[in-house]
Amino acid sequence: MDCLGVSERRACRVLGQSRATQRYLPQGRDDETPLTRRIIELACVYGRYGTPRITAMLRREHWRVNHKRVERIWRSEGLKVPHRQPKRGRLWLNDGSCIRLRPERKDHVWAYDFITARTHDGRPFRALTVVDEFTRECLAIDVARNLKGDDVLERLAWLFATRGVPAHLRSDNGPEFTSRMVRDWLGRIGVKTLFIEPGSPWENGYVESFNGKLRDELLNGEIFYSLREAKVLIERWRRHYNTVRPHSSLGYRPPAPETLEGVGEAASAALQPPHQPLQHLDGLP
Repeated sequence: MDCLGVSERRACRVLGQSRATQRYLPQGRDDETPLTRRIIELACVYGRYGTPRITAMLRREHWRVNHKRVERIWRSEGLKVPHRQPKRGRLWLNDGSCIRLRPERKDHVWAYDFITARTHDGRPFRALTVVDEFTRECLAIDVARNLKGDDVLERLAWLFATRGVPAHLRSDNGPEFTSRMVRDWLGRIGVKTLFIEPGSPWENGYVESFNGKLRDELLNGEIFYSLREAKVLIERWRRHYNTVRPHSSLGYRPPAPETLEGVGEAASAALQPPHQPLQHLDGLP
């Protein structure tokens, strides 16, 4: 203030500023540099995660941070998540009710659908995804060049035997789901089928949302040199999604978390970033 020829007291009075503010010296925290480095590392590995999910992952690693501090570092480092497509609304009836049957408990409603991708040689492959709508857990992802009704029945039979039988199965109107063989088999077991209206994928929103995450976080960022490599990477991403990845609708907890004690190599593999190269896949046919 001396360069202006006025005292600090008078200048602060004119500006309406507290003298304590003028004299304040910012004090950096000891963990600022390693925390910034860790946030950048997580942002590089999980390019589609924003600050809420990054904050949840930091807290799981025992960093003492709140979302405001993470957001401040996020902005100062110029990090950002690309804009997504706008969300679609659900289909509502005239009486104000929604067509969708909402899940009320675990194994109440499962949803399944197909998602397609390509290997490096340009050949397409399909993946059958099965999701529990209540827990958001991905129960299975089957990957093959071609999947038909028999393959759907085989996967469902294995899930029914190992996990239990759901009350409802939701799907679109694809021939693999609406064939008489599939419907008759599900009817004998006592599973009710829920088919969405044609051209209304938002009615199957849980599995469509999951497929979007799968494509956004893995399929769009990986080159699959073989079908076997695609199977390994997709299965590892599924385990990571179930046991590690924070889910916003679950309070930023994973759908099926596992403790590190007693789970051995399975947990260690699931905790690895899903985009980390797999050394043992080198030289796959």
